[in-house]
Amino acid sequence: MSSAIVHLAIPAGNLEETLKFYTDVLGCSLGNSEKGRWQDVNFWGNELTLHQSEERLPNVRHDVDMGAVLVPHFGVHLTQEDFDGIKDRIAEAGLTYIDEPYRRFEGGEYEQETFFIADPNGNVLEIKTMKNPEVLWPKS
Repeated sequence: MSSAIVHLAIPAGNLEETLKFYTDVLGCSLGNSEKGRWQDVNFWGNELTLHQSEERLPNVRHDVDMGAVLVPHFGVHLTQEDFDGIKDRIAEAGLTYIDEPYRRFEGGEYEQETFFIADPNGNVLEIKTMKNPEVLWPKS
């Protein structure tokens, strides 16, 4: 597959408040914008566009192996170092997890540590680190 960047646009509520979460807590950088209307965020090489909004997305819980997770959600797979850095910044900011960090598939090839957190507008993010990231998309 050739190089591709995922683009996702979501309602941000108060754009300025939500931007602080993505830059200060997650460590993302900013790109193109239309002041007061929308802002592109470099979400680990993908384009996340935050739109000033009044609405919030509804979330429901879906059963999976470790319990019920909120859907919709989006996220990213990080190195252990980057993952731990975000956990540290979450603690420093005094934020609360939706689902605390936990390990899934322990001892298996898909072993991972993951957590769920919401941005200021209630958009749910799953942040994870894989013990063996190469198993996700093996080179053929």
